[in-house]
Amino acid sequence: MNRINQKIKEDKKLLSIYFTSGYPNLDDTATIIQNLEENGVDMIEIGLPFSDPLADGPTIQASSTQALKNGMTTEVLFNQLKDIRKTVNIPLIIMGYFNPMLQYGIEAFCKKCQDIGIDGLIIPDLPVDVYNEQYKSIFETYGLINIFLITPQTSVERIRFIDSISNGFIYMVSSASVTGSQYGFGAIQTNYFKRIEKMNLNNPQIVGFGISNNDTFMQATQHAKGAIIGSAFIKHLTNKGVDKIGYFAKSILKPNY
Repeated sequence: MNRINQKIKEDKKLLSIYFTSGYPNLDDTATIIQNLEENGVDMIEIGLPFSDPLADGPTIQASSTQALKNGMTTEVLFNQLKDIRKTVNIPLIIMGYFNPMLQYGIEAFCKKCQDIGIDGLIIPDLPVDVYNEQYKSIFETYGLINIFLITPQTSVERIRFIDSISNGFIYMVSSASVTGSQYGFGAIQTNYFKRIEKMNLNNPQIVGFGISNNDTFMQATQHAKGAIIGSAFIKHLTNKGVDKIGYFAKSILKPNY
């Protein structure tokens, strides 16, 4: 069974952390992953930096720009991760844009992911219809779960279709804006969380965009299986480096830490 499916079966709310590979320093990738698992994080999204990250806010964009300057490429990332399963057991997901994967070759990219132990992909600019018609069989051949995003504006019909071709979780974007941390969720967002919960989808939902602390983590997971933190963690890496990862993870999972 895919590690994502195994993790989802656990009776707990899940914390997933996103970071940009190659940031702050090119060789930090494996160390960050290992430290996150050691400090109780349930899943990790490894960002493959891209020059035009349309879904990302300024914090993640800046980290992607720096990672590219540091020398991060698809091949470098795969080399950094080639032995990661010797030390890390939790689900690992690569989040990136479709163009670099297309340039690498979709089947070659998926095979490499299988070889090193990647469990899933998040590709914000790959339309669900295109995936379903052209790439779904390739992903499944190599045991990869493709995770789709929904927003408050996604139609019920579209959500049902996404649910029907998914096999993991649905990435529930908290708002229609780009990524970035905030201080809390208002009534509109809370009602959106409740509305999706009441749809009783086959795949659980994990909330992303706008989670930065224990309060927003608890709000997001009240009506969902888990939450994803990206920008707030990138800011932490920028300000504190990789040595204080444990403090960040515990501040999310344990109130008043």
